Amino acid sequence: MNAGIGALLADVDGTLVTGDSRLTGRAVGAVRELQRRGVVFAITSGRPPSGLVGLVEPLGVTVPMAAFNGGAIVMPDMRVVDERTVPPGLAPSIVSALREHDLDVWVFHSTGWYLTDEDAPHARREARTVSYQPVVVTDLAPVLDRAVKIVGVGDDHDRVALAEADLRVRFGAHVTASRSQPHYLDVTHPSATKGVVVQRLSDYYGIPLEHIATIGDQPNDVAMFVRSGLSIAMGNAPEDVRRQATHVTASYEQEGFAEAVERYVLPSVEPRPGPQG
Repeated sequence: MNAGIGALLADVDGTLVTGDSRLTGRAVGAVRELQRRGVVFAITSGRPPSGLVGLVEPLGVTVPMAAFNGGAIVMPDMRVVDERTVPPGLAPSIVSALREHDLDVWVFHSTGWYLTDEDAPHARREARTVSYQPVVVTDLAPVLDRAVKIVGVGDDHDRVALAEADLRVRFGAHVTASRSQPHYLDVTHPSATKGVVVQRLSDYYGIPLEHIATIGDQPNDVAMFVRSGLSIAMGNAPEDVRRQATHVTASYEQEGFAEAVERYVLPSVEPRPGPQG
């Protein structure tokens, strides 16, 4: 069921923004039209809170945003109102497991990012995305207690996928392990998933799950697809992600987000009063 859409929950990288993390005018216009019609537009991302700052003003965001795949809920003024850390007792074992797969390891707090090699693959790009520099440490152990996200990073995408499967077996329901990019394996609190974000959005605004639309491009987005009434995969998504969505739109470099809103979401909108004008 997808009639009467009252909210859209959107992933950011590979979905809402282009490859150089840019919002297009058409994407901004699509969001503004949703808001004009009374649809709640919400954001969920593997990014830390600081990585969402640049989206707030152009998109007119007034509702809470879910950083770290739901590990931290942050207001548009960057106040963290909810934080779910990786179970501290498991964090050292998670780091060891990621290193067994020859992945670099990053540790994120809600307001900090730690790594042992400043020249690690993707570190410089990530610094531009999240708008701050990592803290280089010789040992990650002292910063694990407050970890909201632990990331395994590697350019061998098959190795990252294998690590994902291995950590799911090793740690089971005690953590969430899911790829947010082909080169990133995010490990978070067991309830820090985009599926839980959909449920929290539903509870907070009183919008039934079947009246929520979701859009994303990576394996960690499938959790929100299965909870929502209407799901849209980006054209750049892997085939197994595309198969699990209601619809597939164009890629993120071909205005796929705006196309999805215009073609699939707006025709199913049910106007409703809400916090956004």
